[in-house]
Parts: sequence; structure tokens; C-alpha cells
Amino acid sequence: MSHTGRDILSLVQELQQKAHYRDLTWEGSFEQYLDIVKENPFVSRTAYQRIYDMLMSYGTTEYEESRKKITHFQFFDDASHGGKDALYGLDIPLMKLVSVFKSAAQRYGTEKRIILLHGPVGCAKSTICRLLKKGLEEYSKTPEGAIYSYSWVDQGDEWVKKELLGSTSEFVCPMHEEPLLLIPEEFRQPVVRELTRGKQLEYKLQLEGELCPPCRFIFKHLLTHLKGDWKAVLKYIKVRRVVLSEKDRIGIGTFQPKDEKNQDSTELSGDINYRKIAIYGSDSDPRAFNFDGEFNIANRGMIEFIEILKLDTAFLYDLLGATQEHKIKPKKFAQTDIDEVIIGHTNEPEYRKLQSNEYMEALRDRTVKIDIPYITKLKAETKIYERDFNQERIRGKHVAPHTLKMAAMWAILTRLEPPKKANLSLVQKLKLYDGTVLPGYTEENVKELRKETLREGLTGISPRYIQDKISNALVNEETSCLNPFLVLSELHKGLKHHVMVNSDEQRRRYEELLAMVRHEYEEIVKSEVQRAISCDEESVARLCMTYIENVKAYTQREKVKNKYTGEYEESDERLMRSIEEKIDIPEIRKDDFRREVMNYIASLALEDKVFDYQSNDRLRRALELKLFEDQKDTIKISTLVSRNADPIAQERINIIKSRLIKNYGYCEICSLDVLNFVASIYARGDVRRTA
Repeated sequence: MSHTGRDILSLVQELQQKAHYRDLTWEGSFEQYLDIVKENPFVSRTAYQRIYDMLMSYGTTEYEESRKKITHFQFFDDASHGGKDALYGLDIPLMKLVSVFKSAAQRYGTEKRIILLHGPVGCAKSTICRLLKKGLEEYSKTPEGAIYSYSWVDQGDEWVKKELLGSTSEFVCPMHEEPLLLIPEEFRQPVVRELTRGKQLEYKLQLEGELCPPCRFIFKHLLTHLKGDWKAVLKYIKVRRVVLSEKDRIGIGTFQPKDEKNQDSTELSGDINYRKIAIYGSDSDPRAFNFDGEFNIANRGMIEFIEILKLDTAFLYDLLGATQEHKIKPKKFAQTDIDEVIIGHTNEPEYRKLQSNEYMEALRDRTVKIDIPYITKLKAETKIYERDFNQERIRGKHVAPHTLKMAAMWAILTRLEPPKKANLSLVQKLKLYDGTVLPGYTEENVKELRKETLREGLTGISPRYIQDKISNALVNEETSCLNPFLVLSELHKGLKHHVMVNSDEQRRRYEELLAMVRHEYEEIVKSEVQRAISCDEESVARLCMTYIENVKAYTQREKVKNKYTGEYEESDERLMRSIEEKIDIPEIRKDDFRREVMNYIASLALEDKVFDYQSNDRLRRALELKLFEDQKDTIKISTLVSRNADPIAQERINIIKSRLIKNYGYCEICSLDVLNFVASIYARGDVRRTA
């Protein structure tokens, strides 16, 4: 049934939350506002207190990594927007950022600093700022995040309307200031004590700063007009609720550097309105000045400086006062108080320039630098591409298993520093960072690996390059299934023209890393095909249990009970070695390896965790290879995928394909491609053995 335009309008009207709209557009007297503050003093929080409370309102979770407690802030999951700007793998840098907000909220000094997000291109610096701005907008619409400002109204007084408000009935405070600033400074302390009497507050309520120049002008002249009656002045005040909005330029500002010749510092602190000079007669009249610079309109919220260190020197001077004293200097007016979070972001070359510039020492001293590195965890990096290239967004094409994971693996390998341990490969280091258990390595070893690096995560390939090459592979019309080889090929071809690859040596290194990823993919698909052909999870689990029983008996010098005869026998050395040889454990290392396995199981038991062979990648691989080898004499993959396969072989192919499709997420096309690929690998192996 189709709906008419009238039906659709009625539907929208039903969905509209009229009560919520009334709350967001509340207006009242100054006296009514005092009642609101008395009920909830948090409405008069500072910008830093508001942004910290906003972050904490979404909740947190905690987990341990390398024996260190990590806090995950759920705000950065961007759940309210379907995870569109969700951040992955950056919990530690985000902890440092939130820590700065927390200390600034408590007025420990960091509220007088510029927060500088520093990192390579494409590391989510802009995304962090975008999330904070969106979060503040939405938080200001909630009862907990309500924020209020005021307007001057004429109340039918023609003199006020003509002489003070510029022949308008209402003059809105251009900087959306806190209404309590209308209380003279010498009387604020007793007022605050009365408003917070009997309240247990997380923050100490403090009123700092003066009215903006136009509001101060109106207030001063009204006070003179009313013969010093401050309470009578307040009758010309209308308090209203404010909703922060970047688009409406209320409480959220963004400044982006332009060409050096066109930069003008008035963009930050406002400029003269020449049309109004004729009305008010002087360019020093604050009503003839537009207080609409980015600093002005961002008052009570936050301002983002894009590529902050590319600003002209004159702009940087404005920043010094804005951060330390929370004051700006508009042209021809006294210093004006502001209350806002100042966040900038920059990349490595610009930051090095700041460090080497001795004239910027004052700015460096007022900066809190937060490093935002590239992700170095495979699972987290993969999530970025799964969000952008999932099956819901890609219609008409299937994404073969491991495609996005292999692209993510290469990206991370380019960011990692070579391990200093001779017996540890770069791929193994990647797996350790990702939480994979490798024999001989503990969480303490992983912690040491991270500590020994100098610039890990600050160089390498950005996610944007990977996203671009995946997009290129997707628009290739020759195939309806996107597989790892198509993506890796695109990544390889793009290196010739990549602007961030500035030397042949670097290009060769990236090509070598691509070869590592291809080899890793070969091992993965070989394992999956082997499992699909020869065994199932239950078979592996049973073999694992048998192996563990024998290892336990061997290490504890006990005997194993034969489940068929009931008799106790020596541990099966032949079985244990047949499994260990699959992962190249030599005879002289077998005792060490077996003790490592038992120690790992014991450590899990202490944490009330159950051992699962899948959590130990090497052991799982050895078990699967053992089962496959036990059956390889009855299986010939190359004959299974032969064009001349007999009906029995063809039936076997269909069974294997169905297992690959059901258990591993392949489609009809990529399952056959994988079978052919693995067959070619084994064919090469047969040729080598024959030779």
C-alpha cells in the first residue's frame, strides 16, 4: 500500500517529539534560571567539565593487555551513528586524551593548554575531533548536558530598544555566555555558596570571566539608566536554552588554514561591521563589531584547528592568550574572556618544524601533545575495512574470506619495526601484538617488544591507501568475487605511484612484505582446505586431547591409561613427535616445547580458563597437518580439481566446496579458486619431490 504525501506528513508529525522540542527551546527569567542552577549546578560547568562528563556518560569497559589495565571508552564506538566513525585499536592514546580532559575538568592546569593530536596522515586525528564535536552537539540536547545563555529584551521600553539594542526588540549574546556572569564579580562567591548548599559536587562550581563587550556595554548603560538597581536590570534579561551546533556556529568552531597571503586573524576574533558604524557612530562601539570569529562562536564548547601548525605566526600569537589566560583580543576592544576546549592536530613534518623553531618556544610550552599512531593490531585494522567493505555495502560482489585481513596485515607490517630478537620474524611479531600465543613468548615479552621500539606506528602505509586499492579492485568487472590476490595485486601496482613511497629501498621493502603476506595467505588456505578435505573440529579436538594426555604423562613421568585395554602404558613418543615435527620442533627442543604447553595450560587454569587448542596457533596447525598427513595417501587434491575428474571425484569436490562455503564463508566461485590454488601448491611440491 503506497502512502500519499498527506500520510507521510502525518507520520512525521507523529514522530516529532513536541515535548522534547519545548525543552530545547525553553525560555525564562533570570530568577527561573537560578532555580534551575539550584536544582542542578552542573548546568554552569566549564567547557572541559562538560566534554569530560559527555565522554563518561557513554560508559567504559576495562580489559588487560600485557599485564596493563586498559580502559575502553564506549563513546568512541560511535554506536549512536551505527559505528560510522568508530575508532579501533586506539584505546591507549584515547586514555591519554581523556586523562587530559579529566585533569582540566578538575582545574589542575591542563585547561590552560592546547591539546595537540600528533600523528601520521590517516591515523584518525580528524575523526577524533569530529566525534567530539558530534558528541557535544548531542549531549547539549539531553537533560544532563543542558546549557543556557541569555538575550537582552526591550520589555516595551523604547529608550532601551532604540539606544541600546539597535532598534531591535531582542539582542542575543553573541558568545552564548553563562547567565551567571551577569552577577557582579564581588558578589559571586556568596551566590555560588548558596546555589550549591547541601550538594555533593564532583567539581567545584566557579564563575570566572566577564561579560563580552556588547553585553557589558548594554549592562553598564542599563545600570546607569536604572540608577544602579541591578535587580531591575535583570528584568531585561531573557534566559534561553542553547543547543550546540557546528552548522549553526553555536558553541563549536572549526578553523582551517588558508593561503598565507589570505590569512586574516579577524577570522578568529571577529571584525568591524562597517554598515553599523553609521548607526552607532563609532567603530569602537561594541555593537558595531561582529563577535563572530571562531573563538567567539566556539565559546562554551570547543574549537578545532585543522593542521594547527600551518597557521600564520599572527594566529599562533592569538592562541597563546586563548590557552593560558582564556582571553582573546578583538580589534579595538579589551581582552575578552572565553571558555572553550582548544584542540588542534598536525602531522610529523609540521611538528618537527615547531620543535626546531626557537621563536615558538611559548607555544610549545602551552601544548599537551597526544600521539595518535597507526594501528598495530591486526583485528583492529581489519575492522576498519570490514566497516567500509562489508557485504551490506558491496552489492553484487562477494568478498572472499581473508581478503580484508590480508590487506590489513600488509598495512600493519609496513608500520612495525623489525624485532631485535633473531629468532622472531616480523609476521610473528604482528601475531604477538594481535594476541596470538606463540611458544616461548609471554605477555611480558610482548610488553618488552613494544618498549624497545622508537617510532613504531608513526610511519608506514595509511588506511586510506588500502581503502583506495580495495575500491579499485572492487570496480574490476572481470570478476564477481573479490579475493586476496586481486587486492594484493592492486596494492603492489600502486606502490609505483604512491607519493609516500619516496625511495627504491622503501618500495622494495614493501614488496618483500607483500610476499610475506602472500606466503601467510597460502598457509591459511592450505590449512582450511586440508580441514575441509580430511577432518572436522571434533577430530582435531580428540587428537589434541590425546596429545595433551601423553605430554602430561611424559613431563610428570607417569603412564597413560589405554582406553581400549585399560592398562597403563608409556607415553606415545611416536605420536608426540609426529605432531611436533609438523611445526619443526627438533628432537633436542621437544622437552622445552612440551613443558611450555603444560605451563600454558596451568596458567590458564589459574585464571579459571579452559585450554582450547584454537588459542595456540602453532599447536592447532600441527594437529591439522598431522590429521591431513594421515589421510593424504587416500587424497589427491590435484585429481579432485582436474577437468577430467570422474563422478566420484566430482562428488568429493562438491562436498569439499560445501564445507568451505558453510564453515569458512566462501562462495561457489572463490571456493573453487581456492581448491585450484591449493592444488597448484601441492603440484609444485610433488614436482620438487620428484626432481
